[in-house]
Amino acid sequence: MRKTHHPDPEIIGPAEDHEARVRSRFWRTVKKAVAAIPFIEEVVAAYYCALDPETPASVRATLLAALTYFVVPLDIVPDFILGFGFSDDITVLVTAIGMVRRHIGERHRVAARIALDRLATEKTG
Repeated sequence: MRKTHHPDPEIIGPAEDHEARVRSRFWRTVKKAVAAIPFIEEVVAAYYCALDPETPASVRATLLAALTYFVVPLDIVPDFILGFGFSDDITVLVTAIGMVRRHIGERHRVAARIALDRLATEKTG
């Protein structure tokens, strides 16, 4: 008996769309997640690393896939569920960042600190 394969729907969409999706939704998602993700600075540094043309393609692909999962609001645990919404995103981000951590350089981390300081100023100012 032959089994018919029915692929699972992709939550995050085709890989070629990841960068555009991340660019368009990243900062809005960061603003929502800043209190829920204790390592948000590393997430923002990963964002800068993923967009850096000097970053190897495989590293960019890994980070963009994880960041796409982060910015898509409907995932395994929807982000709007208070207290649990970002728990699956955290798992995906920790795993991806851990895999490519050596490629996230000081310039990415400096850019992350500056961006997060700017966000904090906008929020309070």
